[in-house]
Amino acid sequence: MRILLLEDNRDIAGPLVEALESERYYVRWVEQPDDVFKEFTSGGFDLAILDVMFPGNDDAGFEVASTLRNQGFAAPVMFMSARDTEADAVMGLDLGGDDYLYKPFGLREFMARVRALLRRAADTKRAVFERAGLRIDLTTRRVMWHGESVEVTEREFVMLEYLAHYPDRTFSTDELLDRFFPGATSGPSVVRVYISQLRHKISDEIIQTVPGGYRLGPA
Repeated sequence: MRILLLEDNRDIAGPLVEALESERYYVRWVEQPDDVFKEFTSGGFDLAILDVMFPGNDDAGFEVASTLRNQGFAAPVMFMSARDTEADAVMGLDLGGDDYLYKPFGLREFMARVRALLRRAADTKRAVFERAGLRIDLTTRRVMWHGESVEVTEREFVMLEYLAHYPDRTFSTDELLDRFFPGATSGPSVVRVYISQLRHKISDEIIQTVPGGYRLGPA
């Protein structure tokens, strides 16, 4: 599952990112509202978590959500805010939010709400991907190959999950590098290493090298 987090307070964002990644979610954290739309041009997300108040604009998160909904974003939206009145929560929900979490909050409650939103979203999309002997359970986060369990790392899982969401699309090395290894000093070689590891653990044919990059193997 891919989650976008909009939060300008690093002391808040850091623990949230750590908690989400510990559950093997792929997280893109941005600090400014305008950066949200840059992320959405490169791929979809399964959940958007938006802080509401930003310097100079106390409704920034609301405005981001409204724009996303108008652009066709159908996945859940969770608001986080120190604005803790009923009227604030009603406004957020009416603008297309699916949950409204008052600050301060505990990590356990935060993660429970995330899981609940993703479970509900999974009811409207395929939670299990199967292709050519490969089975990826997006709910339990398990990978199987012809009935045998495959142990993969967190990074390997999110890469495989992303390829599975777009099984017939070709991804360039640069695109995978930017998405999964931002800031990597080793450059494109890190992508090739992870592709090689997945092929070794699953099958040489499950991720194909094609003109322009990589894609999931044939059905």
